[in-house]
Amino acid sequence: MPILLLPSYMHVDRDFRDAIALTEQSKQLIDNATSFADIQMGAQKVTEAQAKLDALPLDLVSYWPNRYYYWYDWRFSPVAFNGARAEVGRLQAKVFQEQNAHTVLTDVEQALNKAKQNYQAAPDLVSKQAAITAWRVALNQMEIVPAQTLAGDIARQKLEPEKDEFQAIVGESATSRETAVLIESARSFAWEAAKRAQNPPHSVEEWAAIEQLWEKAIYLLSQVSATTDPTGFAEAQKLMATYQSNRLDISIRKQAESEAIDSLKRTQQEIQSLLAQLNYMNANQVAARLQGILTELNSIKPGTTAYKEAEILRLQTNNKLQEISR
Repeated sequence: MPILLLPSYMHVDRDFRDAIALTEQSKQLIDNATSFADIQMGAQKVTEAQAKLDALPLDLVSYWPNRYYYWYDWRFSPVAFNGARAEVGRLQAKVFQEQNAHTVLTDVEQALNKAKQNYQAAPDLVSKQAAITAWRVALNQMEIVPAQTLAGDIARQKLEPEKDEFQAIVGESATSRETAVLIESARSFAWEAAKRAQNPPHSVEEWAAIEQLWEKAIYLLSQVSATTDPTGFAEAQKLMATYQSNRLDISIRKQAESEAIDSLKRTQQEIQSLLAQLNYMNANQVAARLQGILTELNSIKPGTTAYKEAEILRLQTNNKLQEISR
């Protein structure tokens, strides 16, 4: 080793010692972490160690002598340098893995808490079922937090208590699931009924089909048991009250449509009869027959398929009455 380069070599060796010390500190923090704060501190130390290694002059490293002054305790060597770089690389990779696992665990814990809050605040059974599903998904995700990480160890420790809590609060009640299916099916029939009732008027047959949809929805809700599922029963009863009101409205409209069609048919028959007998009747008799036709037409309600034609016949009948009255 050239004597003139001795100070430079000694400076390199001191920097290398610092890098080794930082690497050892980061190794202790990362490999034996008990909290994420240890991982963060270890990450900082390994970054500092990397900076120390990067600052070493590579030209001196490449031509490092094989012989040393016996009176100086040299720590640096090309082999030691490469070993230190490999260890720093390993620690950096582990920090990256730990940080990713910590992010996954944090997201899972947030999802769990949100699902629990949504379950407690759910206004109806369908919302509660959605919260239960989200709760199950979060528990499944907790099981796959990367192993061999601090976050993975924490997840394993929390998983069983979390499952116990889920079982205690939610359980695996088949009754609740059946109730949810019944209510959701009833909602589907109700939605179809409401959709088909749009843009009236409709025929008697169409109103009857819509009424049947409401009846199916009501029947499904009636299958929810107050004994086995009080919460679901209360929700079903609220919906049933609305659905029964809607069914009654449809029934009234179906009846109005049926009566309107019958009235229009009678009116048309009466008009044909009047026309056939017109030559054998005086003005007063014709006026009386026309007044009867007008009364029948006035019974046809708006919102029926017969109403538009009835309006035309009503106008014609009034005009004929006015002609006779002159």
